[in-house]
Amino acid sequence: MQFSDLGLSEKVLRAVEDSGYTTPTPIQAQAIPHVLAGRDVLGIAQTGTGKTAAFTLPMLCRLEQGRARARVPRTLILEPTRELAAQVEESFNKYGAQHKLNVALLIGGVSFGDQEAKIMRGADVLIATPGRLLDFFERGKLLLTGIEILVIDEADRMLDMGFIPDIEKICKLVPFTRQTLFFSATMPPEITRLTEQFLHNPARVEVARAATTASTITQVLVASHGGGDKRETLRRLLRAAEGLKNAIVFCNRKRDVAILYKSLEKHGFPVGALHGDMDQSARMASLDAFKNGAVDILVCSDVAARGLDIPDVSHVFNFDVPTHAEDYVHRIGRTGRAGRTGHAYTIVTDHDTKYIAQIEDLIKKQIDWEGPRLGELAPAEYVERDRARSARPGERSRRSGRGERGERDRAERPARERSRSSDETARAPRQKAARPGADEPRHQDSPRPESRRDEPRRDDQRRKSASRPADDDPPVIGMGDHVPSFLLRPVRTKAVKTAD
Repeated sequence: MQFSDLGLSEKVLRAVEDSGYTTPTPIQAQAIPHVLAGRDVLGIAQTGTGKTAAFTLPMLCRLEQGRARARVPRTLILEPTRELAAQVEESFNKYGAQHKLNVALLIGGVSFGDQEAKIMRGADVLIATPGRLLDFFERGKLLLTGIEILVIDEADRMLDMGFIPDIEKICKLVPFTRQTLFFSATMPPEITRLTEQFLHNPARVEVARAATTASTITQVLVASHGGGDKRETLRRLLRAAEGLKNAIVFCNRKRDVAILYKSLEKHGFPVGALHGDMDQSARMASLDAFKNGAVDILVCSDVAARGLDIPDVSHVFNFDVPTHAEDYVHRIGRTGRAGRTGHAYTIVTDHDTKYIAQIEDLIKKQIDWEGPRLGELAPAEYVERDRARSARPGERSRRSGRGERGERDRAERPARERSRSSDETARAPRQKAARPGADEPRHQDSPRPESRRDEPRRDDQRRKSASRPADDDPPVIGMGDHVPSFLLRPVRTKAVKTAD
């Protein structure tokens, strides 16, 4: 099947040919006819199979008729991350070069005024993250009454990671007659039930079983201990990986991204970082440097695990095992895209065994181990590794004092100790003279004087005697002698009439 058989317009077909594509992927071949027919679509396919073009190309055909008005966009695409939103914008600019459409991007970390100017000119395509979109709407800068097509990309991520209230609010703001498209690589049953309130009689397009990994990716587990040995394991894998062109290293936490980035940079690796706490300009600069080959290794959080289209990534390393099994599918999907071969390494510690079991249960596949398993690792192996690392010329360890600085410190240590002992000897007579009675020897059997700390303080005794009555005093009933005066005042009561 060719793109010309899908019913696309001539302008879109020319743009596809200029991009070098002739044959559609399975998700594109099955989803595009339904989108052109105006039906709601629930598309499920492996990551890297062309889901973005599956809704971009038919949307361009639908937008050839009519123009957008100021503050009233015609189509809306929701993305979970800023990088995904910027990537979809690039797709519209590439395939819609002959359409002259206005595309507006609403994401955080960018000037509010520049985005407002694009909205005021009229946007045929509005690509946004939920938070910034609702911010524009609440300020009165945007109206969603003219939305014809609503696209929710990475639907499971949007619904499962806290966006459910925002998505529900946005769906109430757009017209009921809109066309809704859901696309994702994973669609658990509980998430599918949530889509029932957003989709109306959808065409379910599932070209591969949900949460499956591409057969072109070689998946490997590597056992390691935690801490510094885990970082050493990653460096060893980076040095020994065959055919490593570039690599993405995933961490679970943003703090670990910063620590691992500094560690790899210290050991001479060309590395960049990407996580959610970075400002948008720094995130885009780091991502562009990785795409252009300025850095070969990108250490990132799960912000880069969803839908980022970096076509030729040779290796993916999971420095931390993801706690959600679905994230594993998205992470390793950054490699082996569009039929290419890829390699995915996952470093496993003793605390990650339950997560590995969940991943294998999700992908219905047992992942092979490289080297010894967790139960086969001997501590002696890591001792030998540390010895070999300390024997390398020019490499130093701040903890144990190895290297040139450690040798110099060990050589100078006896001299420092001798000088310190001589100073203490010279200082001792002055200290004895300052303390009266210090020269008097104390016999071993003589009783030690009682410390003043053991003696009870006088104010403590006074406080105890004031707060606690003596044992021979009678117990106090009620308030004792400290009855308030208003309780002692006589009270006049009304006479109660009784029946005769």
